[in-house]
Amino acid sequence: MNLAPKHLRRYKDVAFLFLRHGNSATNAEAGFANDAAAGDQAPAGDAKQLATDLEKLGPTFVKIGQLLSTRADLLPPAYLDALSRLQDKVEPIAYEEIEKVVQEELGVRISKAFESFEKTPLAAASLGQVHLAVLRGGRQVAVKVQRPGIRQEIIDDVDSLEQIAEFLDANTGFGKRYETCRIVDQFRASILRELDYQKEASNLSELKRNLEGFSRLRVPGTIENYTTSRVLTMDYLPGTKITALSGVVLTDLDGDALAEDLFRAYLKQILVDGFFHADPHPGNLLLTHDRNIAILDLGMVGRIQQRMRDQLVHLLAGISEGNGVQAAEAAMSIGSPRDGEIDRVGFISAVEEIVGAAKAQEIAKIEMGSVVLRVTKACADAGLRIPAELTLLGKTLLNLDRVGFALSPTFNPNEAIRRHLGEVSKARVKETLTSANLMGMVTETKDFLGQLPARMNRILDLVADNKMKVQVDSLDEKALIVGLQKVANRITLGLMLAALIVGSSMLARVETSFRIWGYPGLAMVFFLIAALGAMVLFVQIVFKDR
Repeated sequence: MNLAPKHLRRYKDVAFLFLRHGNSATNAEAGFANDAAAGDQAPAGDAKQLATDLEKLGPTFVKIGQLLSTRADLLPPAYLDALSRLQDKVEPIAYEEIEKVVQEELGVRISKAFESFEKTPLAAASLGQVHLAVLRGGRQVAVKVQRPGIRQEIIDDVDSLEQIAEFLDANTGFGKRYETCRIVDQFRASILRELDYQKEASNLSELKRNLEGFSRLRVPGTIENYTTSRVLTMDYLPGTKITALSGVVLTDLDGDALAEDLFRAYLKQILVDGFFHADPHPGNLLLTHDRNIAILDLGMVGRIQQRMRDQLVHLLAGISEGNGVQAAEAAMSIGSPRDGEIDRVGFISAVEEIVGAAKAQEIAKIEMGSVVLRVTKACADAGLRIPAELTLLGKTLLNLDRVGFALSPTFNPNEAIRRHLGEVSKARVKETLTSANLMGMVTETKDFLGQLPARMNRILDLVADNKMKVQVDSLDEKALIVGLQKVANRITLGLMLAALIVGSSMLARVETSFRIWGYPGLAMVFFLIAALGAMVLFVQIVFKDR
């Protein structure tokens, strides 16, 4: 491990976390403690304390906590809930530093680039803060500015965590089972994307295009000439956090329609577009003054390949219909075994129990995201390696469930999925029937038909000439025969040694003048030969047999 001072400080911080929470249910769930059953009964106070400690350790650990909130295979439900609510609580940095960053990035003075620029931030977080401004021409914008030095600080912290992860993977069963280096690599990629504001601007533009058909959802447009890797300028969409809405507003609001539209939009993002906003917590979803929903902060997004989208349709359909077998089969198609075969029957039974328990809940208590996260935990317990996209999807749906409940306490996510899966399936079919896909299918069919006669001729020629060969992988017969011979030889030798011992015992009763150590000599000779043969056989079995 690297013993540089900057790494030693983080080693100390991680050691502090393990010491403080080492007897809590986190370790029981992860396999560090003996009582694994304690994991499901984690005290909420311990979970909140862990979240508080992570907030005190700075932005890197806050982001790690948010990542861990998607890992139902690592932490019990109380911890997932506490970590999913982690928020950056930092003091805003001085306006002079913000001004310096903006001028360095845009290459002009703020007074020339903007008609006005508020010195007091609208919001401050660990990675950056947002200021209200007005462009020349009167367009009101929000300017997101990255904190000076935060990128290098996070890179140093992640390097320290990578050293710890390598140690855990090499020296602990926990590391080998959960592949902590893989988790750190996933975190590094995620946080570096989040620090690139040009990437976030591209994400905003892509999501805005994908949601053009949803009139009640708003995504801020970006101003390309005013955006760099450390400064993001976008339309200002004023609004109120959905969880902070007063009872009067909720009474006047069509919450059912808004929740329905929001859920339908995210199903389209996940299952049709394969690109989704992965952090829809209440702070990033605002109710605008015209009673629409604004979607903000696209630093964290997920991308899902087409094959996985097909399996996710089956997974969500199985969960919403209460079909545990279908959900389990879809999960096994998405994941890959860590080591060898998995216990299919046991895994299917575990998923059936999860899905059945969810179906039996009251409508107000159903959380689709929680069910998906529990299924990912069952996958990990069964030895399946699940892609990061699935755990990210679980967290996204969990946040969506909470937002939907805030908008409409009677909103049923299961029913919403059932209503819209047909529409999603039609969109998936329409997506595959584009001119480009059809041209590819036609080209592949033409190639297949063109080569088919020649291939059939070759096969028929081999059959006619009796040259057709079929290769079958089977047991190594030679190794099997050698093994059987070794077993037979050992049994034969064992019987001979037993016969010598029995024979020597019988000869010991015959009186003779030839004696060894006071015993009949011939009996002792046979006994010593048997003892020597037994010792040789023992040495071969212990030191040479595989």
